[in-house]
Parts: sequence; structure tokens; C-alpha cells
Amino acid sequence: MNIFIKDAGKHVGAEVTVRGWMFNKRSSGKIHFLEMRDGTGTIQGIVFVPNVLAEVAEKAAKLTIESSAALTGVISKHPKLIDTYELQVKDIHIYNLAPDDYPIAKKEHGPDFLLEHRHLWLRSAKQAAVQRVRNTIINATYEYLNQNGFIKIDSPILTPLACEGTTELFEIKYFEEGKAYLTQSGQLYLEAAIASVGRCFDFGPVFRAEKSKTRRHLTEFWMMDAEAAFVEYDENLKIQEELICYIITACLKANEADFKILERNTEPLAKITPPFYRKTYAEVVKELREMGSDITEEIDLGGDDETKLSEKYDKPIFVEKYPAKIKALYMKRDPADKSRALCADLIAPEGYGEIIGSSQREDDYETLLKRIQEHKLPEDAFKWYLDLRKYGSVPHSGFGYGLERLVTWICGLHHVRESIPFPRTLNRIYP
Repeated sequence: MNIFIKDAGKHVGAEVTVRGWMFNKRSSGKIHFLEMRDGTGTIQGIVFVPNVLAEVAEKAAKLTIESSAALTGVISKHPKLIDTYELQVKDIHIYNLAPDDYPIAKKEHGPDFLLEHRHLWLRSAKQAAVQRVRNTIINATYEYLNQNGFIKIDSPILTPLACEGTTELFEIKYFEEGKAYLTQSGQLYLEAAIASVGRCFDFGPVFRAEKSKTRRHLTEFWMMDAEAAFVEYDENLKIQEELICYIITACLKANEADFKILERNTEPLAKITPPFYRKTYAEVVKELREMGSDITEEIDLGGDDETKLSEKYDKPIFVEKYPAKIKALYMKRDPADKSRALCADLIAPEGYGEIIGSSQREDDYETLLKRIQEHKLPEDAFKWYLDLRKYGSVPHSGFGYGLERLVTWICGLHHVRESIPFPRTLNRIYP
């Protein structure tokens, strides 16, 4: 009977087969200790040479690190460790005997070496743990949004226009149609979909040609954008608070073992509850200056500023109502101060910086047309977007989170490149 290693405790005393990869091996006299993983867990297979056939003992002796094999034997409880099980091996089938020169040995490797061998580095316990947390975040996002009236709408990856300008996008020639761009956000298309389904979200890869080398930037990353009809500014922030808390709760429940592997202190995560802090851009600029920043009015927060701010607080912070001139043209203005946009960036605590960008959208046709003209953007390219304000426009809001930034924060990673299976950065596209 083939079983997953995670289910070993259900089969104590039974003869089973587990299939996976050798991640460690020790031999002591007439005993071989074969440590195997299968993606669901790890188990130690014990081969007592006097009790097995000669050919089984021979296979155990020649197994190497990262060889793939099936071990058949009887499940027993570990004599000392709680909730730990072993396999008393009777038979071995080798699928692939790996060369005895596995590149990622048990020693320190630099980031360049590890990224060059990312296809193998993914097998390490910590990297596998990161991917499991990532999976929980994705599933929790779907669960929360589906439970709150959002359905998934797939937005295109190839677009004829940019969401926030074209200076940091990948431009391609699109047959005879001229220029096209790899998307940086599905937001504009979700705004079209809300008149059909009310609330919707997308979840997929996006691309930025920004020549940045910081620990928070990737060239290709995954983004979730959500858009909702009849949701205005304050309700939009409330939805984001609930979503983040839902995700954290799901991770704390599902990934306890992974956080131990990652040596992640989960106490700061467990303390996060709504409401989150809210500070205006003007308040934050003043606060940062008092903390030694050289930030000036009417520029966006830099990575260092976000770090300083988020190290100070124990919960996420909404930095809201930025100067409109430094934000996207589709953002609605603050009725109390037309120079400010009804927008907010959500800054994660513990020094992790921005994880969500959001705003109420401008829903008036003439106002949006005027802004497009002021920015000297091609009206023809935005005709369909303007149509949304012409036929049944309603108040609406939306937000988007960067999946890798969420993973980085929740896992307690130093660099965003470990949060995605195969990172694409300014100087890396291999493997």
C-alpha cells in the first residue's frame, strides 16, 4: 500500500510503501538510516542488515543523496520523539540513483550559487516550507474573496496601454497592431467587469521593467487585484484589513511546522488584528523627518522610509491620501482636499514595507477625460476605459497585493527572491 509520509501515524504496525527522495543518510555498523521526503513530510527508514535480503542491504548501502526510491516496510512509533514515526524497511526499489556529487552540499553557499542552482535549491526544507506558506496565502485569498462576493475574472497579460504609465513596462511589437505591453496590473479590466459581476478579482503574473536591485523587487511577480462596485474608500480599507487577517490566521493554522523550519517568530503575526493604523501621507512625512529621513513633500515613500516606518509599529499601517500629482490618474480626489487622492498604501510591520496599494476610482467621465488629456495620453487607447464612466458608472474601489511581498513578510524572509519558485530579476533569467 502506497502512502504519503504525512499519514504515517495512521498506519502504525502496517506494511506500507513510501516514495520520495533521499535527503540524508547515515550508516552505523549493520544499520542504515535512510531519511526520505516526499513533499508531504519526512521519515527515517531503518535498514537492519541482518533482517533483510542481501540485495536490499546492497541497495541501502549504495543509495546517495537525492536518489529517488520507494521504501517498503512496517511503520513504528519513534521510541523517544512524540508524533514521530519510522519505517522498518524490508524492501527498496530505486527509481534513480543520483551521482554522488549533489551540488548543494551541507555547507554555506552564496546567493548567486544558490540562484544558479534554484532548480535544486527548491528541494531544501526551508525553500519547500516557503512554497507551502505561499500556497496557503493563495488559497486563503480565494476563500476570503469568494466568501465576500468576489468572483475570479481573468485579465489579459498583453495590453495596449499601461495602467500607470509606460516607462517601466516591457514593450513588444504586436503583429500589425503596433506596440503592446506586458501587463503591470489587471485593474483596468476588472473595472470593466464589475458592471457585469459586481465584485471580482484576478490573480496572475505581472511584469515591471524597473531597473531596481533592491531586496523587495522582482521583474516578474504575481499580483492579486480586486475591484468592487458600490464600495467606497473606507469600506475598501476594511476589506483589506479583513483579508490580511484571514490570510494570517490561515497560515498560523496550516503552516505551524513550516514556520518552525523557517525559524519564524510567529508572535508578531498572532498579534495582528483590525483595525490597522491609519496615518495620512502628511503625518508620515513629518514623522519620518523626525526619525532622520530626508524625505520631502510630494515624493513617494522610498524603501528605506517604508522600513523605518514599519519597524516602529506592531501592526500594518495604511498611509493614506498622498498628493494626487504623484499618484495614478484614475484615483478619485479627496472631497475635503482636492490636492489629495483617496488612496492608501498598506505597509507591513517588522520592516517589510508596502504590501498593498489601493484607492477609490474616479467614476466621473468628464473628470477622467480631463486627466487623460492633462497627462497627454492617447484618448483612443483609453476610449473603452472612458466608456465605463459613460454607461452606468457607479462609485467603486479596488486594491492589489503583491504575493511575493506577502510571502516574504509572513515567512520572515530577508529577500523577496526566495518567495517565488523561479525569481526573475534585473540580472537573472536562469534557470
